[in-house]
Amino acid sequence: MQNKTATAAIAPARLPTPLIIVAAVALLGSLAVAIPSSSEWWKAVILGVVQGITEWLPISSTGHLLIVSSLLKFQASEHLQGTFEIFIQLGTVISVLVFYFSDLLREARALIGQGSREAIAGARRFWIAVLIAFVPAAVIGLLFRKVIKAVLFASPQVIATALIVGGIVFLLIEWLPKRPARTSNLDDVTPMQALGVGVAQIFSLVPGVSRSGSSIVGGLLSGLDRTTATAFSFYLSIPILGAATLVDLLGSLKSIQPADWGLLLLGAVVAMIVGYVTIGWLLRYVARHNFVAFGVYRIIIGLLIFALVAMRVL
Repeated sequence: MQNKTATAAIAPARLPTPLIIVAAVALLGSLAVAIPSSSEWWKAVILGVVQGITEWLPISSTGHLLIVSSLLKFQASEHLQGTFEIFIQLGTVISVLVFYFSDLLREARALIGQGSREAIAGARRFWIAVLIAFVPAAVIGLLFRKVIKAVLFASPQVIATALIVGGIVFLLIEWLPKRPARTSNLDDVTPMQALGVGVAQIFSLVPGVSRSGSSIVGGLLSGLDRTTATAFSFYLSIPILGAATLVDLLGSLKSIQPADWGLLLLGAVVAMIVGYVTIGWLLRYVARHNFVAFGVYRIIIGLLIFALVAMRVL
């Protein structure tokens, strides 16, 4: 199998016309459903943009969504109790599926025995690593889902603290002496490295920590280089975000009102479009830069949130 980090590192310079048409139709269709049913449709668009950008950057999508929802006084978010913020992650799951479609198709063929012996073995090693990394956060999240949503999601102070602590961690990782990365190919991620990523991702259950941030940090500490750690985080998002969205949706069906479906759909579609663009940008960025800028940004935003709480804006 070819090095997936290299083959999928940069988004196509020009999107295929059919893909653009599908995205445009999905956006117009979701607008047609959401606008007549809710006056808050424009807030759903803003939150979709926020989700699409922050899901892939190591700055916490959940934390940003909760804060922006509060600043916008997004009423749907209040009675849905966090379901909107979790549901629109579905859009970013679709964006990563589309971005890596050719790789995923090739790996699917390898998993069923089509291709060279090396390609088949590489695909199986890689997806075993993804499964290992998926399990820790999935189990803890499922067991403590209600507690996390009821306690942690309601506190801007928790989000601010997590953002600042995460920012400091990024700065320490970049500034302190470190050993050279041992792995630069996704097919070479070992079970122990995957477990390190999975354990680190448990912390992302706290809003403000960042799913991508925690998994990237776990990858860096486990010996992956920046580009491989980032790409592995993207692939890992497929089962993690997909499962989180499904579980939350099944548990929240009773609280979702008819008018909410238009907002949920619109937010997810916008997140899908923006998320696709963000993936390509971030992979290009980490190929040439470190994560210091994200660490500084997290600290600044965390301090800003504390200031807004002190001024009773949040």
